[in-house]
Amino acid sequence: MKEIAAFHATNVTLGYQDTTIIQSMTASIKKGKLTALIGPNGCGKSTFLKSLVRLLKPSNGQIQLYDEKPIHQYKDKEYAKYVSLLPQTPIVPEGVTVRELVGYGRAPYLNTLGRLTKEDKQRVEDAMVETGTETLADRRVDELSGGQRQRVWIAMVLAQNTDIILLDEPTTYLDLSHQYELLHLLVKLVRQGKTVVVVLHDLSQACRYADELMVVKSGELYAQGSPKEVFTETMLAEVFDLDARIIDDPESHTPMAIPKIPSLS
Repeated sequence: MKEIAAFHATNVTLGYQDTTIIQSMTASIKKGKLTALIGPNGCGKSTFLKSLVRLLKPSNGQIQLYDEKPIHQYKDKEYAKYVSLLPQTPIVPEGVTVRELVGYGRAPYLNTLGRLTKEDKQRVEDAMVETGTETLADRRVDELSGGQRQRVWIAMVLAQNTDIILLDEPTTYLDLSHQYELLHLLVKLVRQGKTVVVVLHDLSQACRYADELMVVKSGELYAQGSPKEVFTETMLAEVFDLDARIIDDPESHTPMAIPKIPSLS
C-alpha cells in the first residue's frame, strides 16, 4: 500500500527578495511520522518549514497537502486546523497570561462571538498539563524565563490540536531534561497519529527520536530516509564538514556521531 504524504513538494524554489535559498527541491513528508530536518546553519531548513505553513510562497513549484490539493488553495482558517507551527523566535505579547496565550491556539475553532467553548477550555488545560505549565497558568508570559516561555509556546501549539505539527528548533532555551521531555512528547504525539516535522541541531537527538531524517545542504535535499540509512560518516563529512566516527547509541541503538580529535602536533 502506498504511504500517504502529509506534504509533497515538487520542484519548489524559495527565497527572500532576490536571494534564492531553496532551489527546485522535491521531497515528501510521510504522514504519521516524526521527520527531523538537519543541516548546517543557513542551508534552508527554516525556510522550507515556513513554506509548509504558508509563511513563504514558492516562486516556483508547488506543495500539496495529503496528496489532495496545493496548500495555497486552502482558506486560512481551514488550513490552521490541519497545520500548526512553533517558529524559532515567537514574539512574546505583553500583559498576557499563560492560560490566555495557550488559548490563542484555539483561534481557528472560535465561533462568531470569539469565545472559547467548554471543549476549547479543556483543550487548553490539557495542553498545559502535557507541557508541565499548568502551575504557570495565571502568570504573565513576559515574566517567565526563556525555558518556561518555550514550554508555554509548545502548549499553545498543542492546544491548536492539528494533525500536523511543525517546530523550528523547539529545544532552544530548554535545559537538558526539558529537551528530552519535549522529544518524548513529540514521539508520543506521533504514536497518537500526529505528523511531526522538527528542525533540530543536535544530531544525536535527531537520530534517536526521528523516524526519518531530511538532510539539507545549500538549499538542496542531500538525502532522506531513516537515521540508519542516511546518517553516515560520508554524509557528516560532505554536509557538516565533520570528520567523525559513527557508533551505535547503547541506549536507543540508533546512530551516534563521535567527532575525531585532530592531531595537535
